[in-house]
Amino acid sequence: MLSNKLKALRRQRGMSLEELARRVGTSRQTIHRYENGTITNIPPEKVERLAEALGTSPSELMGWRADFDNLYSITVKRLPMLGDIACGEPIYAEEEHESYCAADAELDADFCLRAKGDSMIGARINDGDVVFIRSQDSVDNGEIAAVIIGDEATLKRVYYYPEEGKLVLSPENPRYAPLVYVGDELNSIKIIGKAVMFQSRII
Repeated sequence: MLSNKLKALRRQRGMSLEELARRVGTSRQTIHRYENGTITNIPPEKVERLAEALGTSPSELMGWRADFDNLYSITVKRLPMLGDIACGEPIYAEEEHESYCAADAELDADFCLRAKGDSMIGARINDGDVVFIRSQDSVDNGEIAAVIIGDEATLKRVYYYPEEGKLVLSPENPRYAPLVYVGDELNSIKIIGKAVMFQSRII
């Protein structure tokens, strides 16, 4: 596990949290969070700097092993993390311009959001999970989408009934009632993308 490996290597080299933070170009608190597992989505460039500062390789630091007789490459891409999205009552989604999440390069997604709340647990999306979103302004009925309501954002299954002029945003938890919008209320609703994958927190 990265957190244990990071702490063990730092101590083996007699290096303080402050010194490692200085070499990597971050704060002592961030290194401490890396070591206790509070932060798990460490950007690739930070992993490289940590490995260089500790005199090891990124693969050794991350605990990766490979069968070199059957070696294949893994390509990742960085997707911007655009804040939090509610799984419950809508909340404001603030952009975190300097936050990114690594994902498989073949994943058809444009950005990601961190889920808050428990209204989507029936879809196995829990509080703290990272949800990957493909930008699009409409989805098929029953698909999960990131939806802006005024200046707020929520993640729900979408059901649109044009003949009735009605939009239903349905949770995946019986504790929550569907959000129903009709008539002029629809003018304040905007679908910003379809949820294509989620990544659970590593405990």
